[in-house]
This record gives sequence, C-alpha cells and structure tokens, in this order.
Amino acid sequence: MNGIEEPFAVRPAKGQVFSVKVPASSANIGPGFDSLGVALNLYLELQAEQSDEWEVLALTESLSSFPRDDKNFICQVAIKTAELYKQELPPLKVSVKSDIPLARGLGSSGAAIIAGVELANAFCRLGLSRQEKLEMATKMEGHPDNVGASLYGGVIVGSQTGGQVDLTVLNGIDFDPVLVVPKEELLTETSRDVLPSAIDFQRAVQASAVANQLLAALLTRQWKLAGRMMMADLFHQPYRKALVPFFDEVQENALQAGAFGVALSGAGPSILCLTEPGKGESTATSLKQGLTGMDIHSLKIDREGSQCKKSGFA
Repeated sequence: MNGIEEPFAVRPAKGQVFSVKVPASSANIGPGFDSLGVALNLYLELQAEQSDEWEVLALTESLSSFPRDDKNFICQVAIKTAELYKQELPPLKVSVKSDIPLARGLGSSGAAIIAGVELANAFCRLGLSRQEKLEMATKMEGHPDNVGASLYGGVIVGSQTGGQVDLTVLNGIDFDPVLVVPKEELLTETSRDVLPSAIDFQRAVQASAVANQLLAALLTRQWKLAGRMMMADLFHQPYRKALVPFFDEVQENALQAGAFGVALSGAGPSILCLTEPGKGESTATSLKQGLTGMDIHSLKIDREGSQCKKSGFA
C-alpha cells in the first residue's frame, strides 16, 4: 500500500466539501456465495467537510440511532483507513442520508465501508486506486462481493486467494432487478450461524458447477437456465430459507409475475427477483398486487459504483 509519508501533506483546505455516493448491493445471486454481487440504484450519500470536532448529522430517520461522533461506523472506517496509510484524519462534519434498507441483505455495511474509505482517501489525499480501495474494504468486510459491487458498479465476480483480492466486472450481463423487502430485519450474524462449517466434497463440486452455469447462462441470456441455477444453490439458501418463511410465497408470485429467477439477497431477508431487461416494472406492479406487508422496488443495475466529488447533495 502506497500512502503519503507526511501527515496532513497537501491536505484539502478547511471548508472544502466532498460528497460521496455509494450504491447498495445484492450478493450471491443464488449460488455465487461470497463471490457474486450486483450494484443497485439505492444509495448511501454523504457530504463532509473538515471541522473542529467530529459530528455526524443523520438526514434519514433510519440512521438517527447511530452514533453522532467519531464512534459512527463510517467514521471508524475512515479513521482506520487513514491510520493504515500512516495518516491522521482531521475531524469531519458529516451529513449522511440513505435509502438502503438496513439489515435486509442489501449491503448497507459494505456501502458504509466504501464511504469511509472514500472519505479517508479524499481528506488525506491518499490517491488510492480502485484496486487499493477494494483491498482495504475487503479486509474490513471479509469478502469482496458487496464492497466490490458498491465500489465498481455493475455485476461483479470477486475472489480472495491468499492475500490477493481479484475482481471482474461483467459488463455483458444485463437484467432488471426487482426487490422484495420485508419489514423484519435479519442480522448477517444470525444468518451466518445457520451455515454448516463444512460441506461434502461431491456437494461442493455440484454447487460449484451450478454457480459456473449461472454465470454462463446470464452471459448468454439463457434466462430459464439462469433461473434454475439461482434456485439450485447448495451453498447457503437451503440453510437460510428457514429464516425467511415467506420465501416460497414470494418465489411463486414472482415467477408468475414474469421473473425468471428468485434468490435471497445476500444473507436475506430481502428477496431478489430477476427479470429480462425491460420487464422489471410490470413484474413489480404484479407483485404489489399479490404480496402484502412488503415493500416492492423496481430497480436498475448501478453501473457507476461509488463516486466522490467536490460538491454537495443535489
């Protein structure tokens, strides 16, 4: 990691405002456990400037219960990032808003990590490349699927082999995501606890083949095949579905409404329904008529990834 040697070197002038915009993400897409991700057009947005003391202003009600000083998770990530590059991050006044549902399997923590890395990069003039940001974020998150999608945008494949983090953006994949978000939260820790510590070799081989076939089907627009592979996952969904009792109902409704595939979004409990390009709106409309007590979002793939600019909120 190549950081700046002199603390506060070429630091932005006090009063300089940076805005950060980070998309939500959905990980796994069925069998792509901890490796496949897609960026979605729901966003965490920050506006930050140097201040005499740390202050976090929540502009969205869902964020109001989080710490309002440097104990805030985003600030902690920014401070740690600066420290790892031998820098000292000055206190910031941060205004933050988000339309990413929390604890719903939509990468809210991954987006927060990317936002913190972006703040450190901007205010300490670290000059980090995307790859360096990815490595930092993956180190904090533990896997590259959510943070990679939020950082790069699009549909991504991320992997870790030893200390190397690799990521590929699959620009050839396109679909309309429809998201079914329940009112209930499901913490990632709870969803991780139900997974086995090991799986049988033959099961692992089959699970890997399913994941490979999913990517091939999405790249070649074999929608029915892609849908079958999403639902044939052996890595995590068989264990986690018990925590999402409405999964079968949503799946049945979504397939009838025009989706070609259905999967848990990340660790759940949100459910990702994929349609062919141009069919998302009609599928979402049908789902709103058939499901109650859940929020239905017709979304798009965010292709830009995280953005950090010298500006404020629009």
